[in-house]
Amino acid sequence: MSDQPVSDPSFRYEPDWDSIRSRYECPDWFRDAKFGIFVFWGPACVQAVGDDKYGAWMYTKDYAPAGLKVREYHEKHFGHPSKFGYKDFFPQFTMHDYDPQSWVSLFKESGAKYIVPVAEMHDGYAMYASKHTRWNVCDVGPKRDVMRMLVDECRKHDFKVGLSSHFALNREFFPKWDPTFDTNDPEFYDLYGKPCEKDDPPTQEFLDHWWDRTTDIVEQYEPDILWFDFGLDKPGFEPVHKKILAYYYNKGLEWNKPVVFQDKNMNFDSFPEDLIVLDIERGRLTESSPNPWQTDTAVGKVSWTYIVNENYKTSAFLISEFVDIVSKNGNLLLSIGPKADGTIGEDEARILRDFGQWLELNGEGVYGTRPWKTFGEGPTVYGTQKVPEHTFKHNHHTEYFDEDPDARDIRFTTKDGVLYAFALGWPEDNTFRIESLKIGNAYESRAVASVDAFCTAGEVKWQQTDTALVIETDGQPLGQGAFGFAIRFAE
Repeated sequence: MSDQPVSDPSFRYEPDWDSIRSRYECPDWFRDAKFGIFVFWGPACVQAVGDDKYGAWMYTKDYAPAGLKVREYHEKHFGHPSKFGYKDFFPQFTMHDYDPQSWVSLFKESGAKYIVPVAEMHDGYAMYASKHTRWNVCDVGPKRDVMRMLVDECRKHDFKVGLSSHFALNREFFPKWDPTFDTNDPEFYDLYGKPCEKDDPPTQEFLDHWWDRTTDIVEQYEPDILWFDFGLDKPGFEPVHKKILAYYYNKGLEWNKPVVFQDKNMNFDSFPEDLIVLDIERGRLTESSPNPWQTDTAVGKVSWTYIVNENYKTSAFLISEFVDIVSKNGNLLLSIGPKADGTIGEDEARILRDFGQWLELNGEGVYGTRPWKTFGEGPTVYGTQKVPEHTFKHNHHTEYFDEDPDARDIRFTTKDGVLYAFALGWPEDNTFRIESLKIGNAYESRAVASVDAFCTAGEVKWQQTDTALVIETDGQPLGQGAFGFAIRFAE
Protein backbone atom coordinates (compact mmCIF):
# COMPACT_ATOMS: atom_id res chain seq x y z
CA MET A 1 0.00 0.00 0.00
CA SER A 2 1.68 3.19 -1.18
CA ASP A 3 0.53 6.66 -0.20
CA GLN A 4 -1.67 6.71 -3.29
CA PRO A 5 -5.22 5.27 -3.37
CA VAL A 6 -5.48 1.69 -4.66
CA SER A 7 -6.39 1.74 -8.36
CA ASP A 8 -8.99 -1.01 -7.95
CA PRO A 9 -11.48 0.24 -5.31
CA SER A 10 -13.04 -3.23 -5.03
CA PHE A 11 -9.77 -4.92 -4.01
CA ARG A 12 -9.57 -6.45 -0.54
CA TYR A 13 -6.75 -8.39 1.08
CA GLU A 14 -7.32 -12.04 1.84
CA PRO A 15 -5.84 -13.58 5.00
CA ASP A 16 -2.96 -14.95 2.95
CA TRP A 17 0.64 -13.73 2.77
CA ASP A 18 0.66 -13.74 -1.05
CA SER A 19 -2.54 -11.71 -1.24
CA ILE A 20 -1.11 -9.12 1.14
CA ARG A 21 2.24 -9.08 -0.64
CA SER A 22 0.51 -8.43 -3.98
CA ARG A 23 -0.36 -4.84 -3.01
CA TYR A 24 1.06 -3.77 0.33
CA GLU A 25 4.08 -1.46 0.69
CA CYS A 26 5.16 0.45 3.75
CA PRO A 27 3.85 3.98 3.16
CA ASP A 28 6.23 6.83 2.42
CA TRP A 29 4.77 8.93 5.24
CA PHE A 30 6.22 6.46 7.74
CA ARG A 31 9.57 6.21 5.99
CA ASP A 32 9.78 10.01 5.87
CA ALA A 33 8.72 10.63 9.49
CA LYS A 34 11.71 9.00 11.28
CA PHE A 35 10.70 10.05 14.81
CA GLY A 36 7.66 9.15 16.91
CA ILE A 37 6.66 9.37 20.57
CA PHE A 38 5.39 6.38 22.55
CA VAL A 39 3.01 7.46 25.33
CA PHE A 40 3.31 4.84 28.08
CA TRP A 41 0.47 5.70 30.41
CA GLY A 42 -1.71 3.63 32.72
CA PRO A 43 -2.37 2.79 36.38
CA ALA A 44 1.07 1.21 36.84
CA CYS A 45 2.38 4.77 37.33
CA VAL A 46 0.16 5.43 40.39
CA GLN A 47 2.81 4.05 42.76
CA ALA A 48 5.63 5.76 40.78
CA VAL A 49 8.17 3.19 42.04
CA GLY A 50 9.61 -0.08 40.80
CA ASP A 51 8.82 -0.10 37.10
CA ASP A 52 5.97 -0.48 34.60
CA LYS A 53 5.27 -4.04 35.77
CA TYR A 54 4.45 -3.11 39.36
CA GLY A 55 1.16 -4.99 38.92
CA ALA A 56 3.05 -8.25 38.47
CA TRP A 57 5.90 -7.66 40.91
CA MET A 58 3.55 -6.84 43.81
CA TYR A 59 2.46 -10.49 43.73
CA THR A 60 6.01 -11.83 43.33
CA LYS A 61 8.17 -12.98 46.22
CA ASP A 62 11.49 -11.45 45.21
CA TYR A 63 11.91 -8.95 42.41
CA ALA A 64 13.64 -5.62 42.78
CA PRO A 65 13.64 -3.30 39.75
CA ALA A 66 15.92 -0.33 40.44
CA GLY A 67 16.78 -1.95 43.77
CA LEU A 68 13.22 -1.76 45.15
CA LYS A 69 11.63 -4.94 46.50
CA VAL A 70 8.17 -4.29 45.15
CA ARG A 71 6.34 -6.98 47.15
CA GLU A 72 7.89 -5.75 50.41
CA TYR A 73 7.13 -2.14 49.48
CA HIS A 74 3.53 -2.98 48.62
CA GLU A 75 2.80 -4.78 51.87
CA LYS A 76 4.38 -1.97 53.89
CA HIS A 77 2.41 0.81 52.19
CA PHE A 78 -0.83 -0.85 51.07
CA GLY A 79 -1.17 -4.26 52.70
CA HIS A 80 -1.17 -7.88 51.60
CA PRO A 81 -2.31 -8.50 47.99
CA SER A 82 -5.30 -10.40 49.33
CA LYS A 83 -6.50 -7.13 50.91
CA PHE A 84 -5.23 -4.54 48.44
CA GLY A 85 -4.81 -5.82 44.92
CA TYR A 86 -3.67 -4.13 41.74
CA LYS A 87 -7.26 -3.26 40.83
CA ASP A 88 -7.48 -1.12 43.96
CA PHE A 89 -5.03 1.38 42.47
CA PHE A 90 -7.37 2.20 39.59
CA PRO A 91 -9.48 4.82 41.41
CA GLN A 92 -6.24 6.70 42.19
CA PHE A 93 -5.41 6.92 38.50
CA THR A 94 -7.36 10.14 38.03
CA MET A 95 -5.33 12.13 35.45
CA HIS A 96 -6.97 15.19 37.04
CA ASP A 97 -4.43 17.61 35.49
CA TYR A 98 -4.52 16.04 32.03
CA ASP A 99 -4.30 18.63 29.25
CA PRO A 100 -3.91 17.06 25.80
CA GLN A 101 -3.32 20.48 24.25
CA SER A 102 -0.17 20.99 26.31
CA TRP A 103 0.95 17.45 25.48
CA VAL A 104 0.56 18.03 21.75
CA SER A 105 2.34 21.38 22.00
CA LEU A 106 5.32 19.55 23.54
CA PHE A 107 5.15 16.82 20.90
CA LYS A 108 5.29 19.47 18.16
CA GLU A 109 8.25 21.08 19.89
CA SER A 110 10.06 17.72 19.90
CA GLY A 111 9.98 17.36 16.12
CA ALA A 112 8.10 14.05 16.26
CA LYS A 113 5.79 13.20 13.36
CA TYR A 114 3.70 10.41 14.87
CA ILE A 115 2.38 9.41 18.28
CA VAL A 116 1.66 5.91 19.62
CA PRO A 117 -0.20 5.94 22.95
CA VAL A 118 -0.63 2.61 24.74
CA ALA A 119 -4.17 1.35 24.28
CA GLU A 120 -3.89 -1.51 26.78
CA MET A 121 -0.97 -2.94 28.68
CA HIS A 122 -0.42 -6.50 29.96
CA ASP A 123 -2.37 -5.49 33.06
CA GLY A 124 -5.67 -5.57 31.12
CA TYR A 125 -6.63 -1.96 31.87
CA ALA A 126 -7.97 -0.23 28.76
CA MET A 127 -6.78 3.32 28.18
CA TYR A 128 -9.76 3.87 25.88
CA ALA A 129 -13.54 3.53 25.91
CA SER A 130 -13.55 -0.25 25.62
CA LYS A 131 -16.74 -2.10 24.76
CA HIS A 132 -15.32 -5.38 26.04
CA THR A 133 -14.02 -4.75 29.57
CA ARG A 134 -15.32 -2.85 32.57
CA TRP A 135 -11.70 -2.02 33.46
CA ASN A 136 -11.37 1.03 31.26
CA VAL A 137 -10.75 4.78 31.59
CA CYS A 138 -14.41 5.70 31.24
CA ASP A 139 -15.67 3.43 34.01
CA VAL A 140 -12.85 3.50 36.57
CA GLY A 141 -9.98 5.96 36.98
CA PRO A 142 -10.13 9.16 34.87
CA LYS A 143 -13.86 8.60 34.11
CA ARG A 144 -13.49 10.01 30.59
CA ASP A 145 -12.11 8.86 27.25
CA VAL A 146 -8.60 10.27 27.56
CA MET A 147 -7.59 8.38 24.42
CA ARG A 148 -10.20 10.10 22.28
CA MET A 149 -9.12 13.46 23.66
CA LEU A 150 -5.48 12.80 22.74
CA VAL A 151 -6.17 11.25 19.34
CA ASP A 152 -8.40 14.13 18.28
CA GLU A 153 -5.95 16.78 19.47
CA CYS A 154 -3.04 15.08 17.69
CA ARG A 155 -4.94 14.89 14.43
CA LYS A 156 -5.82 18.58 14.62
CA HIS A 157 -2.07 19.18 14.33
CA ASP A 158 -1.43 16.67 11.53
CA PHE A 159 0.24 13.99 13.61
CA LYS A 160 -0.15 10.41 12.49
CA VAL A 161 -1.60 8.44 15.41
CA GLY A 162 -0.96 4.81 16.26
CA LEU A 163 -2.25 2.64 19.09
CA SER A 164 -0.43 -0.18 20.86
CA SER A 165 -1.79 -3.45 22.21
CA HIS A 166 0.11 -5.46 24.84
CA PHE A 167 -2.90 -7.56 25.81
CA ALA A 168 -1.67 -10.88 24.38
CA LEU A 169 0.46 -11.38 27.54
CA ASN A 170 -2.38 -10.57 29.95
CA ARG A 171 -3.27 -14.23 30.51
CA GLU A 172 0.16 -14.91 32.07
CA PHE A 173 1.02 -11.49 33.49
CA PHE A 174 -0.33 -11.69 37.04
CA PRO A 175 1.16 -14.29 39.46
CA LYS A 176 -1.44 -16.54 41.10
CA TRP A 177 0.69 -18.84 43.26
CA ASP A 178 -0.99 -17.74 46.53
CA PRO A 179 -4.68 -18.77 46.62
CA THR A 180 -5.49 -15.75 48.83
CA PHE A 181 -4.47 -13.24 46.15
CA ASP A 182 -7.31 -11.32 44.52
CA THR A 183 -5.82 -12.54 41.22
CA ASN A 184 -7.40 -15.92 42.06
CA ASP A 185 -10.87 -14.52 42.71
CA PRO A 186 -13.21 -15.50 39.82
CA GLU A 187 -14.93 -12.13 40.21
CA PHE A 188 -11.78 -10.52 38.81
CA TYR A 189 -10.77 -13.05 36.14
CA ASP A 190 -11.94 -10.47 33.58
CA LEU A 191 -8.99 -8.33 34.68
CA TYR A 192 -6.32 -10.76 35.86
CA GLY A 193 -7.13 -13.62 33.51
CA LYS A 194 -8.04 -17.18 34.33
CA PRO A 195 -5.28 -19.31 35.87
CA CYS A 196 -2.93 -20.84 33.30
CA GLU A 197 0.63 -22.03 33.00
CA LYS A 198 3.19 -19.70 31.41
CA ASP A 199 3.77 -21.92 28.38
CA ASP A 200 0.12 -22.86 27.83
CA PRO A 201 -1.17 -21.77 24.42
CA PRO A 202 -4.06 -19.30 24.49
CA THR A 203 -7.52 -20.80 24.63
CA GLN A 204 -10.06 -20.09 21.91
CA GLU A 205 -11.95 -18.03 24.47
CA PHE A 206 -8.90 -15.83 25.00
CA LEU A 207 -8.22 -15.52 21.26
CA ASP A 208 -11.81 -14.41 20.69
CA HIS A 209 -11.59 -11.86 23.49
CA TRP A 210 -8.25 -10.61 22.17
CA TRP A 211 -9.81 -10.21 18.73
CA ASP A 212 -12.81 -8.32 20.08
CA ARG A 213 -10.67 -5.90 22.05
CA THR A 214 -8.19 -5.34 19.21
CA THR A 215 -10.82 -4.69 16.56
CA ASP A 216 -12.65 -2.39 18.98
CA ILE A 217 -9.50 -0.25 19.17
CA VAL A 218 -9.17 -0.19 15.39
CA GLU A 219 -12.78 0.61 14.64
CA GLN A 220 -13.15 3.35 17.24
CA TYR A 221 -9.92 5.26 16.66
CA GLU A 222 -8.85 4.37 13.08
CA PRO A 223 -5.13 4.24 13.93
CA ASP A 224 -2.49 4.98 11.31
CA ILE A 225 -0.25 2.45 13.11
CA LEU A 226 -1.31 -0.75 14.87
CA TRP A 227 1.53 -1.80 17.18
CA PHE A 228 1.87 -5.10 19.03
CA ASP A 229 4.12 -6.04 21.92
CA PHE A 230 5.68 -9.40 22.76
CA GLY A 231 3.02 -12.07 23.12
CA LEU A 232 1.31 -12.01 19.74
CA ASP A 233 4.31 -13.91 18.37
CA LYS A 234 4.02 -16.71 20.96
CA PRO A 235 2.91 -20.25 20.03
CA GLY A 236 -0.85 -20.51 19.82
CA PHE A 237 -1.50 -17.13 18.21
CA GLU A 238 -0.87 -18.39 14.67
CA PRO A 239 -4.60 -18.57 13.82
CA VAL A 240 -4.96 -14.79 14.14
CA HIS A 241 -1.78 -13.65 12.37
CA LYS A 242 -2.95 -13.58 8.75
CA LYS A 243 -6.45 -12.67 9.84
CA ILE A 244 -5.50 -9.55 11.83
CA LEU A 245 -3.04 -8.32 9.19
CA ALA A 246 -5.57 -8.62 6.35
CA TYR A 247 -8.30 -7.11 8.54
CA TYR A 248 -6.23 -4.05 9.43
CA TYR A 249 -4.89 -3.44 5.93
CA ASN A 250 -8.44 -3.70 4.59
CA LYS A 251 -9.45 -1.08 7.14
CA GLY A 252 -6.76 1.14 5.65
CA LEU A 253 -8.36 0.66 2.23
CA GLU A 254 -11.78 1.42 3.71
CA TRP A 255 -10.45 4.63 5.30
CA ASN A 256 -8.51 5.48 2.12
CA LYS A 257 -5.28 5.97 4.00
CA PRO A 258 -2.02 3.98 4.08
CA VAL A 259 -1.46 2.25 7.42
CA VAL A 260 1.42 0.54 9.22
CA PHE A 261 1.36 -2.73 11.20
CA GLN A 262 4.18 -3.30 13.69
CA ASP A 263 5.21 -6.48 15.50
CA LYS A 264 8.34 -7.72 17.27
CA ASN A 265 8.76 -11.21 15.74
CA MET A 266 10.56 -12.19 18.93
CA ASN A 267 11.23 -15.90 18.48
CA PHE A 268 9.99 -16.81 15.02
CA ASP A 269 8.56 -15.23 11.90
CA SER A 270 5.03 -14.52 13.05
CA PHE A 271 4.73 -12.04 10.19
CA PRO A 272 6.88 -11.80 7.04
CA GLU A 273 9.04 -8.75 7.55
CA ASP A 274 8.37 -7.33 4.10
CA LEU A 275 4.66 -7.09 5.02
CA ILE A 276 5.02 -5.27 8.35
CA VAL A 277 7.40 -2.92 10.13
CA LEU A 278 9.62 -4.94 12.46
CA ASP A 279 9.85 -3.29 15.89
CA ILE A 280 12.92 -3.93 18.05
CA GLU A 281 12.51 -3.29 21.77
CA ARG A 282 15.43 -1.55 23.49
CA GLY A 283 17.79 -2.57 20.69
CA ARG A 284 18.69 -1.84 17.08
CA LEU A 285 19.96 -3.47 13.92
CA THR A 286 23.67 -3.89 13.39
CA GLU A 287 23.46 -3.24 9.64
CA SER A 288 21.02 -1.49 7.33
CA SER A 289 17.86 -3.35 6.32
CA PRO A 290 16.09 -3.24 2.94
CA ASN A 291 12.80 -3.13 4.86
CA PRO A 292 11.75 -0.16 7.02
CA TRP A 293 11.95 -1.01 10.72
CA GLN A 294 11.71 0.70 14.10
CA THR A 295 13.32 0.78 17.52
CA ASP A 296 11.11 1.41 20.51
CA THR A 297 12.94 2.48 23.63
CA ALA A 298 12.34 4.70 26.64
CA VAL A 299 13.91 7.90 27.91
CA GLY A 300 14.69 5.99 31.12
CA LYS A 301 16.81 2.92 31.68
CA VAL A 302 14.47 1.34 34.26
CA SER A 303 10.80 1.79 33.46
CA TRP A 304 8.42 2.61 30.64
CA THR A 305 5.92 4.23 32.99
CA TYR A 306 6.82 7.16 35.23
CA ILE A 307 8.77 6.33 38.40
CA VAL A 308 10.49 8.67 40.86
CA ASN A 309 13.66 6.53 40.94
CA GLU A 310 14.26 6.62 37.17
CA ASN A 311 17.76 6.68 35.69
CA TYR A 312 17.33 8.87 32.64
CA LYS A 313 19.47 8.51 29.53
CA THR A 314 21.28 11.56 28.26
CA SER A 315 19.78 13.44 25.34
CA ALA A 316 23.14 13.23 23.58
CA PHE A 317 23.16 9.43 23.67
CA LEU A 318 19.52 9.18 22.55
CA ILE A 319 20.18 11.51 19.63
CA SER A 320 23.25 9.51 18.55
CA GLU A 321 21.12 6.35 18.77
CA PHE A 322 18.43 8.02 16.67
CA VAL A 323 20.89 8.92 13.91
CA ASP A 324 22.37 5.40 13.89
CA ILE A 325 18.86 3.95 13.50
CA VAL A 326 17.86 6.33 10.70
CA SER A 327 21.07 5.57 8.78
CA LYS A 328 20.01 1.90 8.76
CA ASN A 329 16.52 2.53 7.32
CA GLY A 330 14.83 2.68 10.72
CA ASN A 331 12.64 4.97 12.78
CA LEU A 332 12.83 5.76 16.49
CA LEU A 333 9.74 5.48 18.71
CA LEU A 334 10.83 7.16 21.94
CA SER A 335 8.74 6.40 25.02
CA ILE A 336 7.77 8.80 27.77
CA GLY A 337 5.71 7.96 30.86
CA PRO A 338 3.16 10.55 32.03
CA LYS A 339 2.36 10.78 35.73
CA ALA A 340 -0.90 9.55 37.29
CA ASP A 341 -2.13 13.14 37.51
CA GLY A 342 -1.93 13.45 33.73
CA THR A 343 1.18 15.62 33.50
CA ILE A 344 4.49 14.96 31.76
CA GLY A 345 7.53 15.21 34.03
CA GLU A 346 10.15 17.87 33.41
CA ASP A 347 12.99 15.39 32.85
CA GLU A 348 11.03 13.72 30.07
CA ALA A 349 9.88 17.05 28.62
CA ARG A 350 13.48 18.30 28.59
CA ILE A 351 14.65 15.33 26.54
CA LEU A 352 11.86 15.88 24.01
CA ARG A 353 12.77 19.56 23.74
CA ASP A 354 16.41 18.60 23.20
CA PHE A 355 15.31 16.44 20.27
CA GLY A 356 13.35 19.35 18.86
CA GLN A 357 16.30 21.71 19.10
CA TRP A 358 18.57 19.16 17.41
CA LEU A 359 16.06 18.55 14.62
CA GLU A 360 15.73 22.29 14.05
CA LEU A 361 19.41 22.25 13.13
CA ASN A 362 19.66 18.86 11.44
CA GLY A 363 16.19 17.93 10.21
CA GLU A 364 17.12 18.42 6.56
CA GLY A 365 19.40 15.40 6.84
CA VAL A 366 16.81 13.29 8.65
CA TYR A 367 13.21 13.81 7.50
CA GLY A 368 12.43 12.21 4.16
CA THR A 369 15.90 10.72 3.74
CA ARG A 370 16.82 7.21 2.68
CA PRO A 371 19.82 4.98 3.42
CA TRP A 372 23.00 5.56 1.44
CA LYS A 373 25.22 2.89 -0.12
CA THR A 374 26.68 2.20 3.32
CA PHE A 375 25.09 3.13 6.61
CA GLY A 376 28.36 4.38 8.05
CA GLU A 377 31.83 3.78 9.37
CA GLY A 378 33.66 3.70 12.68
CA PRO A 379 34.60 1.34 15.49
CA THR A 380 31.35 1.20 17.49
CA VAL A 381 29.03 -1.71 16.70
CA TYR A 382 25.51 -2.18 18.06
CA GLY A 383 23.17 -5.13 18.45
CA THR A 384 25.66 -8.00 18.42
CA GLN A 385 25.63 -8.80 22.13
CA LYS A 386 23.98 -11.88 23.61
CA VAL A 387 21.16 -11.25 26.07
CA PRO A 388 21.45 -13.64 29.04
CA GLU A 389 18.54 -16.03 29.66
CA HIS A 390 16.65 -14.89 26.56
CA THR A 391 16.36 -16.17 23.02
CA PHE A 392 15.58 -13.40 20.58
CA LYS A 393 15.48 -13.68 16.82
CA HIS A 394 16.37 -10.02 16.62
CA ASN A 395 18.37 -7.60 18.75
CA HIS A 396 15.77 -6.95 21.44
CA HIS A 397 17.17 -5.66 24.76
CA THR A 398 20.73 -5.23 23.54
CA GLU A 399 20.75 -1.53 24.49
CA TYR A 400 21.97 -2.48 27.96
CA PHE A 401 25.33 -3.28 26.33
CA ASP A 402 25.51 -0.14 24.16
CA GLU A 403 28.69 1.90 24.32
CA ASP A 404 29.05 5.62 23.75
CA PRO A 405 30.15 6.33 20.17
CA ASP A 406 32.79 8.88 19.25
CA ALA A 407 33.76 11.20 16.39
CA ARG A 408 35.12 8.31 14.31
CA ASP A 409 31.59 6.87 14.10
CA ILE A 410 30.00 8.40 11.01
CA ARG A 411 26.45 7.73 9.82
CA PHE A 412 25.02 8.58 6.40
CA THR A 413 21.62 9.45 4.91
CA THR A 414 20.71 10.81 1.50
CA LYS A 415 17.97 12.85 -0.17
CA ASP A 416 17.62 14.65 -3.51
CA GLY A 417 21.20 13.92 -4.50
CA VAL A 418 22.69 15.28 -1.29
CA LEU A 419 24.69 13.06 1.07
CA TYR A 420 24.32 13.81 4.78
CA ALA A 421 27.07 12.70 7.14
CA PHE A 422 26.70 12.73 10.91
CA ALA A 423 29.57 12.22 13.33
CA LEU A 424 28.39 10.66 16.62
CA GLY A 425 30.89 12.68 18.64
CA TRP A 426 32.94 15.88 18.47
CA PRO A 427 36.67 15.40 17.80
CA GLU A 428 39.20 16.83 20.24
CA ASP A 429 41.07 18.57 17.42
CA ASN A 430 37.81 19.96 15.94
CA THR A 431 38.54 18.15 12.68
CA PHE A 432 36.26 15.45 11.25
CA ARG A 433 37.59 12.66 9.04
CA ILE A 434 35.27 10.63 6.81
CA GLU A 435 37.20 7.71 5.35
CA SER A 436 34.31 6.51 3.19
CA LEU A 437 34.70 9.69 1.11
CA LYS A 438 38.43 9.52 0.44
CA ILE A 439 39.64 9.93 -3.13
CA GLY A 440 39.04 6.64 -4.94
CA ASN A 441 36.49 5.36 -2.39
CA ALA A 442 34.22 2.42 -3.19
CA TYR A 443 30.94 4.35 -2.95
CA GLU A 444 31.12 7.58 -4.96
CA SER A 445 33.31 8.22 -8.01
CA ARG A 446 32.41 11.91 -8.23
CA ALA A 447 34.56 14.43 -6.41
CA VAL A 448 33.17 16.29 -3.43
CA ALA A 449 32.05 19.74 -4.59
CA SER A 450 30.86 21.35 -1.35
CA VAL A 451 30.46 20.75 2.37
CA ASP A 452 27.93 22.67 4.48
CA ALA A 453 27.71 22.26 8.24
CA PHE A 454 24.64 21.99 10.49
CA CYS A 455 26.84 21.51 13.54
CA THR A 456 28.58 24.90 13.69
CA ALA A 457 27.74 28.46 12.78
CA GLY A 458 31.31 29.16 11.70
CA GLU A 459 32.92 28.56 8.34
CA VAL A 460 34.32 25.09 7.68
CA LYS A 461 37.32 24.17 5.57
CA TRP A 462 37.54 20.83 3.82
CA GLN A 463 39.68 18.81 1.48
CA GLN A 464 39.30 15.39 -0.08
CA THR A 465 42.50 13.41 0.38
CA ASP A 466 43.72 9.90 -0.34
CA THR A 467 42.76 8.86 3.20
CA ALA A 468 39.57 10.79 4.03
CA LEU A 469 37.33 13.76 3.48
CA VAL A 470 38.80 16.09 6.11
CA ILE A 471 36.57 18.82 7.54
CA GLU A 472 38.04 21.49 9.81
CA THR A 473 35.71 23.51 12.06
CA ASP A 474 36.09 26.48 14.38
CA GLY A 475 35.55 24.25 17.41
CA GLN A 476 32.19 25.78 18.38
CA PRO A 477 29.64 22.96 18.15
CA LEU A 478 25.90 23.46 17.83
CA GLY A 479 23.64 20.75 19.19
CA GLN A 480 24.59 17.51 20.89
CA GLY A 481 24.85 13.80 20.20
CA ALA A 482 25.40 13.95 16.43
CA PHE A 483 27.05 16.58 14.26
CA GLY A 484 25.87 16.92 10.70
CA PHE A 485 27.16 17.99 7.28
CA ALA A 486 25.51 18.25 3.86
CA ILE A 487 27.85 17.04 1.12
CA ARG A 488 27.35 17.65 -2.58
CA PHE A 489 29.26 16.13 -5.46
CA ALA A 490 30.54 17.49 -8.78
CA GLU A 491 28.28 16.77 -11.74
